[in-house]
Amino acid sequence: MKLQQVKDILDADVIVGNDQLEMEVKTAFGADLMSDVLAFAKPGSLLLTGLTNPQIIRTSDVLDIAAIILVRGKRPLPETIQLAEELRIPLLSTKYILFESVGRLYAKGIRGCIEKVGDARDLS
Repeated sequence: MKLQQVKDILDADVIVGNDQLEMEVKTAFGADLMSDVLAFAKPGSLLLTGLTNPQIIRTSDVLDIAAIILVRGKRPLPETIQLAEELRIPLLSTKYILFESVGRLYAKGIRGCIEKVGDARDLS
């Protein structure tokens, strides 16, 4: 699925990355704990989170996350926007809560990075 479709499904605003909406994504991970993201997210995935600080960009850069979706109508800090622009990581914001956002994407074919902890199966 293209990032443009994700934007449409979530009625999201693009904060950074209008030029990257043709990017393909297949998996996603939702969390507010960056330690969980580091442990379970995989490269090329969407990250859905309610955090707005620059750490979400740094973590996403380390993991090669495709794009970040801020949930619950959150708006990023100016430093977060600047870092996302510098590292060319798309940053979007939706008013849907995390649960609803993930459900909408799952219903349209996006899958999680893993199904359950300890599951070594590759879902790509």
